[in-house]
Parts: sequence; structure tokens; C-alpha cells
Amino acid sequence: MCLGCGFIYDEEAGLPEDGIAPGTLWADVPMNWVCPECALRKEDFEMIEL
Repeated sequence: MCLGCGFIYDEEAGLPEDGIAPGTLWADVPMNWVCPECALRKEDFEMIEL
């Protein structure tokens, strides 16, 4: 979950519009990726349990 805006990355869905295929694990998302909602960096996300 993004600490700035609350966006939640869903590994099952991925983000095809950002070049991240469905099924892509969070650990495999590139470090230079940014939140599609507020542009914070991957390091500004926190793992949550759904």
C-alpha cells in the first residue's frame, strides 16, 4: 500500500498499463517504478495483509 495515497498494488492484477504483467510479485516490480496515483517511489510502500 502506498503510504502517500493508499493505492494498493495487487500482484494478481499487476499493472499492464505500466508494463507490469498480471501475476508479477511485488519483489519483482522494478525499483524505479512509481505509484500510478501519486508518483511516490516503490520504497514509499508498506506491505499490508488483505
